Amino acid sequence: MDILTDFGQRIKALRSRSGMSQEALAERCQLDRTYIGGIERGERNVSLINIERIAHALNVSVSYIFTEERLTPIAAYQQKDFIVPFSERFKYCVDPGNKVLAFQVNGLLTGESVDYMSKTLRDVCSVYEQGELNIIVDHREMKTANGEAAVYSPEVAERAVLFQQMLMDYSKKAIVLCNSDFMVHQMHHVTKISGIYDKTVPLFAKDRTMVDQAYSIAGVNGNELITYTK
Repeated sequence: MDILTDFGQRIKALRSRSGMSQEALAERCQLDRTYIGGIERGERNVSLINIERIAHALNVSVSYIFTEERLTPIAAYQQKDFIVPFSERFKYCVDPGNKVLAFQVNGLLTGESVDYMSKTLRDVCSVYEQGELNIIVDHREMKTANGEAAVYSPEVAERAVLFQQMLMDYSKKAIVLCNSDFMVHQMHHVTKISGIYDKTVPLFAKDRTMVDQAYSIAGVNGNELITYTK
């Protein structure tokens, strides 16, 4: 496979796992849709400036685009990904002794589900002082109906900025268990926008290693919701 084809397939996969159409990515990059299509077919020798635009639109760094992680190009955020109601896919628990809030999302998010989490967890956090909690976010099972990892869509990423800012009013540190390096890079990008980059630790590693790191950072020996899965 030549480098242009490989690069094009990479962009298609990242776009698809973010729930974006070619039109949506083109609009975010301020490029023409046919140009994005040409890139994905391996027909365009893309300039560094446009690579930077595409990376920014995908909420990742330029360096991440050239890493070895590979994801499926099958589109995420399809109707079948939302058959199970969000209320059945969202769980949280509070460890009052250690002052840890943990929450877990299975499947994908929408803007409305981010608002639902925000309202629910604001009520939970309101009994604590600012900066009193450690928060563990479990996105390991943020996957499509076919079991493939996905990341925040543009709509979800925008809503997540306000949600993160609200949570961090009550938090010392937020630890995020990610489903891919793609999600780690997206978290870095989104938390920079929300102004909480220095208080957020996104993790992606072998499951036991990642969970143990989360426990260590939160200062706990375990958690009833955040457990080993593999």
